[in-house]
Amino acid sequence: MLRSQLPLAALRAFEAAARHQNLTRAALELCVSQAALSHQIRQLEGRLGTRLFHRLPRGVALTDEGAALYPVLNEAFDRIGAAVARFGGASGRRDVLTIGVVGTFACGWLLPRLSSFESAHPHIELRVQTHNNRIDLAGEGLDLAIRFGDGDWQGQECTQVLDAPFAPLCAPAVARRLHSPRDLAQLTLLRSYRSDEWPCWLQAAGVQGVEARGPVFDSSLTLAAAAAGGTGVALLPLCMFEQELAEGRLLQPFPQTVALGSYWLARLRSRPEREPAARFREWLQNA
Repeated sequence: MLRSQLPLAALRAFEAAARHQNLTRAALELCVSQAALSHQIRQLEGRLGTRLFHRLPRGVALTDEGAALYPVLNEAFDRIGAAVARFGGASGRRDVLTIGVVGTFACGWLLPRLSSFESAHPHIELRVQTHNNRIDLAGEGLDLAIRFGDGDWQGQECTQVLDAPFAPLCAPAVARRLHSPRDLAQLTLLRSYRSDEWPCWLQAAGVQGVEARGPVFDSSLTLAAAAAGGTGVALLPLCMFEQELAEGRLLQPFPQTVALGSYWLARLRSRPEREPAARFREWLQNA
């Protein structure tokens, strides 16, 4: 294919769609409609005589042919962008990095430190979306996600960020009623959707015959708010509520902790790590 005949708009549309593995995100980046982007990709597939994507219910996946073409285009467009930037024409342009962050980590750890990332990487425009640990990286068009658990999620490359031991936390008035872990039997134990958390802590504390039957919440943030309001006792990651503990809004009545998981940075294995994502990962591991 001669250089003068290269379908540059279609190649750019394909590269953006392959990088995001999401047509909506790619269309937003290129400031075109999703229909126009899809039309450009179909034209490119017709010109090449091969399919480049498998269309999925949520997002797209590269075919073998698409996977072979993508890194070539990605490197080429990165080199073009770097060359143009040296002339000042792209000095105001910022790389967009979209991350999904479990809400507890966002409020308890990330937000107080975001200014340091902005200072270190002014060329990266960070877009943060919060979630409650149930997330679809491809379907939601995310570059990265911060999740809580064991780091074993299908199709994802995970980097451990932070250990997070759990302990019971409650309002000061409630804490005054607690003299031993056995006293929890007389109080409301607030629960998350992970039903094994309280049993694990109670076993670690050597307590038998106590059941958690309180209301269930889908976020540690709402659990903490309920506990601070005196509704009951919540099992929470201590490192995410250091400010509330320091200010006395929450107290830790017992020293026993239990390891229920860690916070992880996740990305799709099928998607090459972009330079902005690598910079964020490195910052996260050293912050």
